[in-house]
Amino acid sequence: MSNLSNNYIAGDWIAGPSNISNINPSDTHDVIGEYTQASKSQLEDALNAAQIAQKQWSATGLEQRQAVLMKIGEEMMARSAELGELLSREEGKPLAEGKGEVYRAGQFFTYYAAEVLRQSGDTADSVRPGIEVDVRREPMGTVAIISPWNFPTATASWKIAPALAFGNAVIWKPANLTPASAVALTEIISKQDIPKGLFNLVMGSGSSIGQALVESPMVHAISFTGSYDVGLQIAGAAAKNLTKFQLELGSKNPLVVMDDADIEVAVAAATGGAFGSTGQKCTASSRLVVHESIHDEFIDRMQKSTSALKVGHALEEGTQIGPASSEEQLASNLKYMDLAREEGCEVVCGGEQLELKTPGFYMQPALLIGGNNSMRVNREELFAPMANFNCFI
Repeated sequence: MSNLSNNYIAGDWIAGPSNISNINPSDTHDVIGEYTQASKSQLEDALNAAQIAQKQWSATGLEQRQAVLMKIGEEMMARSAELGELLSREEGKPLAEGKGEVYRAGQFFTYYAAEVLRQSGDTADSVRPGIEVDVRREPMGTVAIISPWNFPTATASWKIAPALAFGNAVIWKPANLTPASAVALTEIISKQDIPKGLFNLVMGSGSSIGQALVESPMVHAISFTGSYDVGLQIAGAAAKNLTKFQLELGSKNPLVVMDDADIEVAVAAATGGAFGSTGQKCTASSRLVVHESIHDEFIDRMQKSTSALKVGHALEEGTQIGPASSEEQLASNLKYMDLAREEGCEVVCGGEQLELKTPGFYMQPALLIGGNNSMRVNREELFAPMANFNCFI
């Protein structure tokens, strides 16, 4: 269906003024498709439609809302193999992770479908005679959702599902790096019995469409997952309209291994935590803090575990580590490797760009030692398959 590369606005698939190419990071010769970019006037159309549709949706019976979310979730789970392959193809995570992400995202929708029917509130007697206090949950209105590329279906779903469940309209701006997954989810939602304009997909850059979306006075709540710097900009824009917002920003996670740990289990946890999803997640344990008494043994085992990881095409059987998501991300990874050396880290293994049978953005997972808390590689979110050891007594 050619229209699936378009935006979904006010119940229709609409072409924008320009397109971007979606490139497979596992094979740069593979162009997944062309995806349209929304104009600011099209965003305004989506916002206007959402205002009308939200009022209709909030007045809809609970069982109908429940049925809509259940159908979305069930279709996502039933098609998780197909949609997971698409996700892995455009984002670069190994196929098993892509399939698992879509299936889990479907479960988010079925979970919130059940929550629709579990209404809760409070009543209490007022201090004023004859007055009763009634506390209930009501829809916010129109919710702007800006989701990241590293979990393009899961992160978006755990924002979209509750927003729809509790009577809100949604304007979704996904990451430009993973538009195919966004269009696939939108196609499923578009088939449901919902008012036109209740759910809108507007693709575009964060600096234009994203900024215009969070600045709009027609938006009543914002949910954003992404970088710290962009989060600050969104908070500033939201404050001008007193728009409520929720931000999930970058992080830096230490994994601490004490001297009484089961080393075999700890090594497996550290390897998966640091390098799973190519390290491209805010929960990646890129700092390994290990007790001095087991430090050397742990490094030896981690070196063997890290070196044994198979880097390859996301769709290839046996791949454990896929490519970086883009050329820009790979360049950032290699820049951090240079920085780590400059700051005094020793590279135990990995860290080099790889040339495999298909042209892609591949990097061998890196293990570093000699880190301390003053180093940038120990303080900044890397989003790379890199782990740095510290030790303590």
